[in-house]
Amino acid sequence: MTFPISYLLFFFTLLTGSLLSISSTSWFGAWLGLELNLLSFIPLISTKLNSHLTEAAIKYFLVQALASTILIMSSSLYMYTVNISYTLIALSLFMKLGAAPLHFWFPQVIEGLFWPQAFILLTIQKLAPMFLISYLTFLPNMLYLITFTAILSSVVGAIGGLNLLKLRKIMAFSSINHMSWMFMAITLNDSAWLLYFLFYSIISASVIIMLFSAQSYTISNLVNNSKKSMISNFLLPMNFLSLGGLPPFLGFVPKWIMIQLLINSSSIFPVMILLASSLITLYFYLRIFMPLILLSFPTLVSSLKDKSSFSIFSLSAILSFFNLFGILFPLPFFV
Repeated sequence: MTFPISYLLFFFTLLTGSLLSISSTSWFGAWLGLELNLLSFIPLISTKLNSHLTEAAIKYFLVQALASTILIMSSSLYMYTVNISYTLIALSLFMKLGAAPLHFWFPQVIEGLFWPQAFILLTIQKLAPMFLISYLTFLPNMLYLITFTAILSSVVGAIGGLNLLKLRKIMAFSSINHMSWMFMAITLNDSAWLLYFLFYSIISASVIIMLFSAQSYTISNLVNNSKKSMISNFLLPMNFLSLGGLPPFLGFVPKWIMIQLLINSSSIFPVMILLASSLITLYFYLRIFMPLILLSFPTLVSSLKDKSSFSIFSLSAILSFFNLFGILFPLPFFV
């Protein structure tokens, strides 16, 4: 799938909107940056005259417009009641992120996207709202609200991904679960959630690039494509297990850091909930892992050649190596 050159302009304005929102000194400037980000992402969604893409673009626009309306309205209430104003601002940002309990739109929108747009929605589109949420942590009430949302997101992200066969929805609920770890990191310090977000983006990129190269959108697509690429049958499950945080892969490193920080801050109950939800997410990653491995062995001889694009395969192989980075050099991340 190719994209017009003009989409580079929309991608640039999307990044500009995120940077404007992050660096703004007022809520009006933050709202302006979020609106620029929203209006730049809509053309990136509608790459073709496709009913699924159009539906996803309309749903995304309506939800984001509603959240922006609540944001600008609640910021105007600051002079009258501070607590209600900040609470409404936080809820509007949770809606923009697709965090529980305002996650109703997120799996439906991502189901209608191609993998490149899905990656933008899973990573870049979360950056500005996460920064704005981190600016609210100076109020004790906001810390309780963020912690409650984190616990609820971990449960929803784990249970919602069970018995799903569509890979984009699995990635959506996985993202909701990972947001719970980032929310808990926000309550501690900014460097913790930025580190977690960086690791999550790298691992998600490694998974999505391989799924995009195979043009797989369901588990059955992966099983049917398992005869074409022997190497992908081992790299893709490894990337999924890293996304689930299974040691000793790279995805375990930020979770290990978060566990240590939360235990040091005496947040025992949130740690137990987050770890229990992570075990559930590993279950539906294993549902992807087992068929690929079991179906690979009858085709060991005939599937040594990879039919995908060399450049895409090379990029996915490099990112897969980073997932093994936690095995090779884990110590720099704990110093």
